[in-house]
Amino acid sequence: MPAMIDAALSAPDYRGIYAEPSFSGVQSFYRRRYSKDLAGVDLAVAGIPMDSFVTNRPGARFGPEAIRRASSLMSWDAPWPWKRNPFAELAIADYGDCYLDPGRPDSLHGSIRDFAREILKSSALMALGGDHYISYPLLEAHAEKHGPLALIHFDAHSDTWKDEPKRLDHGTMFYHAAREGIVDAARSAQLGIRSNNADDYGFTLLDAAEIHAIGARAVCEKVRAIVGSKPAYLSFDIDCLDPAYAPGTGTPVCGGLSTWQAREILLGLAGLNIVGMDLVEVSPSYDHAQITALAGATLASDLLCLYLHGRRP
Repeated sequence: MPAMIDAALSAPDYRGIYAEPSFSGVQSFYRRRYSKDLAGVDLAVAGIPMDSFVTNRPGARFGPEAIRRASSLMSWDAPWPWKRNPFAELAIADYGDCYLDPGRPDSLHGSIRDFAREILKSSALMALGGDHYISYPLLEAHAEKHGPLALIHFDAHSDTWKDEPKRLDHGTMFYHAAREGIVDAARSAQLGIRSNNADDYGFTLLDAAEIHAIGARAVCEKVRAIVGSKPAYLSFDIDCLDPAYAPGTGTPVCGGLSTWQAREILLGLAGLNIVGMDLVEVSPSYDHAQITALAGATLASDLLCLYLHGRRP
């Protein structure tokens, strides 16, 4: 590939790998071309820079920026160890960030949902958060297109704590989504959980202890049996990883997955009908040496590989 100056602005195509210095230029995700025109685009990567509904440390509004910057460290090569390269086979654009007005908190849910709706008219979407509440309006937009969704949810927390209607919280949105029929809890799996909740609300929980005990292959078999061929949305909260692998997050919990465990599970889910994805809760203010941002960027590239394997033979 010839030398490129700011592939994010001047790449001749939405496909391809551009080996530019990781420390310079416009920091789009994986050096994808920035564009608001999604004609001919298979998938858009977009940031949702919001952390208004956290219960502990804020800062995840800076997550999309940190993930994009860390992704530049990897963008000279195809994602390893996947056998297929989404950046060669899919037309992927960086759509930039959702505009949000923090002075109008009641508008944030609708702004995110409408932003996703607009993208989904033309392409698939992978969102970079942002706190985990963003999954709720994103799920609404995806369910409008695909119907009720299976949810594959990686997290330290179940995010299904009982809550009053319309309350905005990054720990209750899947409770609301299941009650509203956006998510089919019976066909959904939550992985890496290590917090207490009196009710599972129909979700299947594979907590961190079980994953450590049975291993990635057995976990994947269980998830495949639960989800089947149903259209699925995959949401990865970076605090699913142990704080040793992801210190830069708002609500860290010890005893979580390692980065390699999470990647082994994602590799083992290839072929499921993934229709939408997000990677959330990277909070760079608490990170060290880009450990969390790099994990987030790597896992986000894995999600693109998963999407590819579910769409193309």
